Amino acid sequence: MPSVFSYQSAEVDWCEGNFEHSTVIAEYYNTISNVSFFVLSPALLYLNRQYRQQRALPLYFVSGLLFCVGIFSMYFHMTLSYVGQLLDELSILWTLAVAYSFWYPRVYFPRCIKSRKHFFWLSGVTTVISTLMSFIKPALNAYVLNCIAFHLLYLTWCELKKHVLIAMSLLYCCPLVIYFDVNYEMPSFKPKLGYWPSDSWPVVVPYVALEESHKQC
Repeated sequence: MPSVFSYQSAEVDWCEGNFEHSTVIAEYYNTISNVSFFVLSPALLYLNRQYRQQRALPLYFVSGLLFCVGIFSMYFHMTLSYVGQLLDELSILWTLAVAYSFWYPRVYFPRCIKSRKHFFWLSGVTTVISTLMSFIKPALNAYVLNCIAFHLLYLTWCELKKHVLIAMSLLYCCPLVIYFDVNYEMPSFKPKLGYWPSDSWPVVVPYVALEESHKQC
């Protein structure tokens, strides 16, 4: 029986050919593409610095976890090891769980959830159970991630009926939930979308700027 750290001991193998471009990297392009996470993580902090000044904890948490996703995903695609598969999937699961805990709009809380603290506990317990179950049956983690993805699509569809249309990709998800968080949780500020480097460019990175609401006497 191969070691859980051995090359190609994972239960999944993606469509890219193995060891075609390197003798030590199983999936070369899938491995190299994870460098984008190392750019996205600090960019998220820098571009949303106004929001960070008001709510630093969620942004630092998610940014740090995105960095971990890049490391573990790179390790997995480089080795296709069983441990790499678990680390890759669990890092994504925990990133989504933390984002849910901090940014899920209160208006969509189940009736049994009375506060953000209760929602933290619900998300945390569910994530811990899913994590433990993934060591018994790793494929279960894929189903959990799919369920979260479908729910995010539903939530986005509900919100886009009221808010600006933002492209749905990982790069754009964080500004999307930050926009909603400011809208629901920070009534003294008005969220405004900005685009880096400029909104006139064909490809841009969105971020959220905060404007103080002016009270009318």
